Amino acid sequence: MSIPPPTGPGRPQEPQGPQPQGEFPPGPYPQGPYAAPGAYSSQPPHPHAPYGRPHAPPPYQAWGQGYSPYNRPAPVNTLAIASLVLGILCCVPGLGLLLGLLGLGQIRRSGERGKGMAIAGSVLSSLGLALWTLVLATNGISGFWSGFKDAAHDNGSAYTLTKGECFDAPGGSLEGMTYDVDKVPCTGQHDGEVFASFRMRGGSAYPGDAEVTDTADNRCYALRYDYAMDAWAVPDDVDVYYLTPTRQSWRLGDREVTCVYGNTDAEAGLTGSLRNDGRSLNADQVAYLTAVNMENKALDAQPPDTPDDDLKASTDWAGRVSDALVEESAALRGYGWPAEAKAPVTAVAGQVSTIRKEWAKAARATDADEFYNAYDRIMVLSTPGRSVTARKALGLATTPPAAGDGEGGGDDTPGASEIEV
Repeated sequence: MSIPPPTGPGRPQEPQGPQPQGEFPPGPYPQGPYAAPGAYSSQPPHPHAPYGRPHAPPPYQAWGQGYSPYNRPAPVNTLAIASLVLGILCCVPGLGLLLGLLGLGQIRRSGERGKGMAIAGSVLSSLGLALWTLVLATNGISGFWSGFKDAAHDNGSAYTLTKGECFDAPGGSLEGMTYDVDKVPCTGQHDGEVFASFRMRGGSAYPGDAEVTDTADNRCYALRYDYAMDAWAVPDDVDVYYLTPTRQSWRLGDREVTCVYGNTDAEAGLTGSLRNDGRSLNADQVAYLTAVNMENKALDAQPPDTPDDDLKASTDWAGRVSDALVEESAALRGYGWPAEAKAPVTAVAGQVSTIRKEWAKAARATDADEFYNAYDRIMVLSTPGRSVTARKALGLATTPPAAGDGEGGGDDTPGASEIEV
């Protein structure tokens, strides 16, 4: 515990030298707290010294230092201190260099101490800035991240999952943060199955959680048709999940998004692989699914806002769906189908052409009511009966998936992928 020094007249005094007589020019030293105001003169000080001090200036400062107020050292410049700290840590070299230069300027004007700190901080920050520039120019950060992934490849890291692999997640959940997974055979029960991956574009600055999630959501839902071409063969309780870069891993060069199939019921999991593509399908099946997935991909690009909130986004979407249906109808009519599938597939192509006209009307809608009217007609025309006949002839799944929930909004909002052919 420290004891404060005595205050007021009772504080011991030491004799001072003779008081200065006559006027002197102001000295180069700052005045102490108890010095008389103005220039030194032979006139006595103000009759009332501050805080009840005696008229004669005390020999010590109020904090008990063994120096007179006139010998108090100049303070250390705070910018110089900050520059030195940042230079040593090398975390923000550009800022450390800037603070060092500003600190030197302040020191020259104010007479503060810390010139050596400012110079050292500026030098260290300059070296750090040069090092960061070299690393970025030579793609050193990405190289470090690639080396990290290579080292983790056989250690069950979530960063090393590749297309077609199955795994178990900690606790069985595919939500939240995870770094470690257990790779398991797809033939047995598992938590997730990787169906695609892609690299995000972007510089060194992390784009933010929202942008990363939106990009992963849009791309993964579109890529699922390349892995599980027959959406009707995917169980209704299976949904799309994804592993994305974090703010920390992005700084190290991580740009990879991994798209995963998983069960919405974490306790149920998956059993067997969901993959159905050119490896397991015949040419006729691939041709049919390639054609109808043109429509499915366009439907999945539904805008998040309702026609009431953003009519232009909805009409633009309807235009893209209409264009996809033109391509779909042409593909269905132009392929040489087996005899047993030719008639039912041709019927599907006719249905697609009829629905396309309503999508074209929705694309030309001038208000939300007109858009909804066109969409209602689309829903009436979009019956899966003819598709079931064609699918049966081609040996594909014949049970339509459950209707979508319309993620764009309320009950009256069109939902992506509600129309399946």
